[in-house]
Amino acid sequence: LDAGTTTVRMVEYLKGSGATFITNGIACAQRLMELDLRGYVLGGFLKPGTWAVVGTGALEELGKYNFTKAFLGVNGIALNQGYTTPDPEEALVKSTAMTQAYVSYVLADSSKFGRVSAVSIAPLDRACILTDRLPDKVYAKHAIIKEVEPDQ
Repeated sequence: LDAGTTTVRMVEYLKGSGATFITNGIACAQRLMELDLRGYVLGGFLKPGTWAVVGTGALEELGKYNFTKAFLGVNGIALNQGYTTPDPEEALVKSTAMTQAYVSYVLADSSKFGRVSAVSIAPLDRACILTDRLPDKVYAKHAIIKEVEPDQ
């Protein structure tokens, strides 16, 4: 589970899961514990602002795991640039998690489509996108996209 507000919100839907979770997000780890879910936190540099664990320590630990699923947040989704984020260290953690996962999911609301941040994470075909609404059907030619109902 990636660091970020969207993934923290998703943890609520994991209640009752028998799975073990690995995260680089301090807020995500806290929510896992509140719900009595089994989780591990990667070690590394704690980035102010996002509370994401990044850096060589996080990457080394991440490389030891093989994930069934990876759930990641992004700042932008664009046809040419793919999934993007503003920070190069966070991009590397996200990209590595995708490589280590059998299936990757990008959690992104409709406002992220057409946005480009400074650093590319991966091309669109590397993950399934979970979103509230697909604003442009052309993206469906490049990735599997599932529209989900937002919380009321």
